[in-house]
Amino acid sequence: QLSLFRFTVKRPFSTSHSSVDSKEMKKFQLLAHKWWDEEGEYAALHSMNDIRVPFIRDTLLSMSSNYHLGNPLSGIKILDVGCGGGLLSEPLGRLGASVTGIDPVEDNIRTADQHKSFDPVLAKRIQYKSSSLEEIVEESMETFDVIVASEVVEHVADLEMFIKCCSQVLKPEGSLFITTINKTQLSYVLGIVVAEKIMGIVPEGTHEWEKFVPPEELERLLESTGFSVRSVKGMLFNPLSGSWSWVQSTSLNYALHAIRAAAPPRPRASDTLPQTDVQQSPATAGTAG
Repeated sequence: QLSLFRFTVKRPFSTSHSSVDSKEMKKFQLLAHKWWDEEGEYAALHSMNDIRVPFIRDTLLSMSSNYHLGNPLSGIKILDVGCGGGLLSEPLGRLGASVTGIDPVEDNIRTADQHKSFDPVLAKRIQYKSSSLEEIVEESMETFDVIVASEVVEHVADLEMFIKCCSQVLKPEGSLFITTINKTQLSYVLGIVVAEKIMGIVPEGTHEWEKFVPPEELERLLESTGFSVRSVKGMLFNPLSGSWSWVQSTSLNYALHAIRAAAPPRPRASDTLPQTDVQQSPATAGTAG
């Protein structure tokens, strides 16, 4: 949710660089109390729930045979990275998921905590932490079934490190959902000039075009980190209706679903014998599947 990440990794990554300057952090802190104003600065994120929540829900249900009527995501542990004020964490919690939302801006977490406290069901299902992804890696290795990073990767300083950390806290065969903005001339004109400077759909200075991520680059990074990309879908915001829709083109916004590779099988005894021993042991011949 439009968040910022300081990279302060102790292990196993370098600590030599951080993501965004303090002026940008202050900018998000100043807006922290406005997350739940559906007509305000974050109106487009509120309406994005109309397509991103069903996308996450239906993708997960299509991969599972366990369906809990009324709580379709029951039993699923989700990490919402850059949760902001909890705009995506809450609907996922209402679907039955156990959600951990993290964000490095403490005021965002305060807002999210306060808002969920109005609903006793959500208060049990969602926990928020003021933290960067890297700060929870060691305590959360292979903890989550699902990671959601919605409108986050375009604010990250080191995307490769970010994806490696996602891989580490995700269980084998777990799902990663990302929504972000493509790096095209059209995304500069519409995403920054029109959306920020002319129409004020998002606060001016929210995005830096240089940090936008083409889907091809994101796919390459994910595949090289052990993910299998399953789908990439174009998204379009209509500022007149204030609504989002799925489109063929990914030239502006897009959503991506990837799955972390399964853990490699443990070698069997017959696989580790020297070649000569295998040839001399007819009893073991043909046992390797």
